[in-house]
Amino acid sequence: MKMPATPSPPQIGAILETCLYANDLDRAAVFYQSVLGLKLFAREAGRHLFFKSRNQMFLVFNPLKTIEETDAAPHGTHGPGHTAFAVPMSKMNEWRSYLEAKGVEIEKDVTWPGGGRSLYFRDPANNCLELASPRVWGMGEHKA
Repeated sequence: MKMPATPSPPQIGAILETCLYANDLDRAAVFYQSVLGLKLFAREAGRHLFFKSRNQMFLVFNPLKTIEETDAAPHGTHGPGHTAFAVPMSKMNEWRSYLEAKGVEIEKDVTWPGGGRSLYFRDPANNCLELASPRVWGMGEHKA
């Protein structure tokens, strides 16, 4: 007996939004705006911060608030998360010097065997942030 073919999923586009969590949104707002230079798109006191970067959204939610919601899909997490921001390889040294001048401790600076480089550091909520050359994933620098 022949089994029916499993249908392929429809194609997914680019990642639209990425989210991290922080209990202290005021500290997170200061960090992401003054250290990383992100532009605040929207804010709801005590609940969220939304930042826009080109055609993508970077969200910071208060997990204590979003886990309780009943009018939307409840979500939240405890413990540090991770996200990486694309930075051209040619700007890595500049970013390292800039972060150090801002008092941000670089936890790790990795030059990957397959190409690319990553700088790892923490936000005020202890989330692991990474500035990475798209070369890390075999992508061209024009994606940064």
